[in-house]
Amino acid sequence: MTEQSPTIPTGIIEQHGKAYMADAMGRLTPVEMVKPQDQLQDELVRKIIHFADGLSSQVARFKGHCFEDVQDFLAILRQEYDEARGGKVGNMTFTSFDGTLKVTVQVAKHYDYGPELQIAKSLVDECLTEWSSDARPEIRRIIESAFNTDKEGKINRDELLALKKLDIEDERWQRAMKAITDAERAVGSKTYMRFYRRADAQAEWQAITVDLAKA
Repeated sequence: MTEQSPTIPTGIIEQHGKAYMADAMGRLTPVEMVKPQDQLQDELVRKIIHFADGLSSQVARFKGHCFEDVQDFLAILRQEYDEARGGKVGNMTFTSFDGTLKVTVQVAKHYDYGPELQIAKSLVDECLTEWSSDARPEIRRIIESAFNTDKEGKINRDELLALKKLDIEDERWQRAMKAITDAERAVGSKTYMRFYRRADAQAEWQAITVDLAKA
């Protein structure tokens, strides 16, 4: 087995002067009985995770510094305009003087849906059943997509908003749309910061990829 950097966990357990490796069940196996490819894979994973942990911590610190800098800048603006309230950061865009660099701050609200959504679905199903072949295929697709959940069991809010934009006068449909509105509840928010650059003021913006959403 190749030698590892002392800063990277080795996964080797020393007992009574003998080296072991623990498997997923916690059972100790003498290192010489572990297949070389399994040792190499263990070493590979530990090395990658070691550097990933360090990078994750760096990104988290960077995120903190970025939002502190934004708050400091806003504090200066408040002083300039004699506005002392402060408050949460909202959607904002900051650009360099030459127009080639841009930082955006976006606040995305998270929504959940109460039991009224099931009432809405029942009413919409009634409409679809009665309309039968008269319902246009594209409307059916929008409706089916709106009430589908993703892999985490969450409703796609954009699809529901698209549903509410349909111009349908059926009284049951209108009640269903009201039920969707009543079902929606804001349950929190997440603030994102994104970064862009371009060669000159006429060029297209190019994103600088830094995943701060998970930090």
